[in-house]
Amino acid sequence: MSRYLTLSALAVLFLFPLAWSGYASLEEPADYLRMARFGEGLGTYAGNSVLVSAMTVAGTLVVSALGGYAFARFDFPGKNLLFLATLAILMVPYATILIPLYVLLGYLGLQNSLAGLALVFVMFQLPFGLFMMRNAFEALPRELEEAALVDGCGTFRAFAGILLRAVRPALITVGLFAFLASWNDFFAPLILLNDGASFTLPVAVFSMTSQTMGAIDYGMLQAGVMVMAVPCLILFIVLQRHYVRGFMSGALRG
Repeated sequence: MSRYLTLSALAVLFLFPLAWSGYASLEEPADYLRMARFGEGLGTYAGNSVLVSAMTVAGTLVVSALGGYAFARFDFPGKNLLFLATLAILMVPYATILIPLYVLLGYLGLQNSLAGLALVFVMFQLPFGLFMMRNAFEALPRELEEAALVDGCGTFRAFAGILLRAVRPALITVGLFAFLASWNDFFAPLILLNDGASFTLPVAVFSMTSQTMGAIDYGMLQAGVMVMAVPCLILFIVLQRHYVRGFMSGALRG
């Protein structure tokens, strides 16, 4: 009984801020109408966020799956050193390298573009994605892959047709983390995007709520928080079962 009481108390503690934001956002329904008409329109900013998140998730899944498989199944010189160097990205505060990345994107012709922003997000998701996918592939018995090869499957076909299905929970976990990171990030779009029509939702909500002399429109802020939070909640609820399984399979071996 005490365990359920503790879990219930924690649930209330974590859900109260979200419930309060939802209640506060409904006190002035006109805030949603003003938000929809702000600047280029709420649909434009939401579309930008969806596009960036989709590119980030796709890029992260492709690179993490291929890289995790390579680290788990192949031996090559410097493998462990390369893996540790990739994990070392986690120790670098990403805000400190956004300006150099902005300059680098200029050389690549991706400055002030949603594709360039998604590329930056993919880079920062790689350490977690590679770690999860490497451990997920290492948890699979090699006999599964060997049986596919004996049956005539090539290495890539066995990888794409059999192994990826076996590590689907880990893929969903990596994809969910990539989506949440790109959907909610504020600082990177603020630095890397200059055109107001390219702003993502966090930057757009900040622009909507900022007033003269540093004042903040809290009603519109809460409305913006709810608009940004609803897709995340829906995804988490729908994918919760796969998320928990993927986290366990990617965090533990054997």
